[in-house]
Amino acid sequence: MAIICIKKNKMVRILMVNKMNEDIELLTHIYKNAQMGEYTTSTLINRIKNKENKIKPILEKEIKKYEDFVKRSKKILKSLDSVPKGGNSMAKISSTIGITVETLKDNSDSALAQMLVEGMTMGVVSTATKISQYIKVSDRKVIKLARSFQKFQEEEIELLKAYM
Repeated sequence: MAIICIKKNKMVRILMVNKMNEDIELLTHIYKNAQMGEYTTSTLINRIKNKENKIKPILEKEIKKYEDFVKRSKKILKSLDSVPKGGNSMAKISSTIGITVETLKDNSDSALAQMLVEGMTMGVVSTATKISQYIKVSDRKVIKLARSFQKFQEEEIELLKAYM
């Protein structure tokens, strides 16, 4: 949303600050979601570390990809003089409890894949919503990163379906 001032130089400044805020909001979304994905996938791997699940290599690759999105979004946020804030502690606690309970009930590849697909589907939907919300106002490189993050999650969902 842009605020327009009568003086041209002020209008440009306000538009730039507002555009930067929208970039920061989209980048923060990517950062937090990638951080949460990395956290939950690592937690899941720790829960099955002594098991013979065939899905482990997929999860290990996912963690690396999530780490890359955390790093990339953090770098751009810092270039905008924004300090990325960590994810929600309550969400992490909740996901840890959920993963623990679910893996105690069923730690098969199928059950793990279903958990991950559900989480990633929420991530795809929220990222798609943010992209459509900011596509006309955010910087192209920010939109490109958001689309890349969304595509990564969509591709992972397709890989995980093979285990369901």
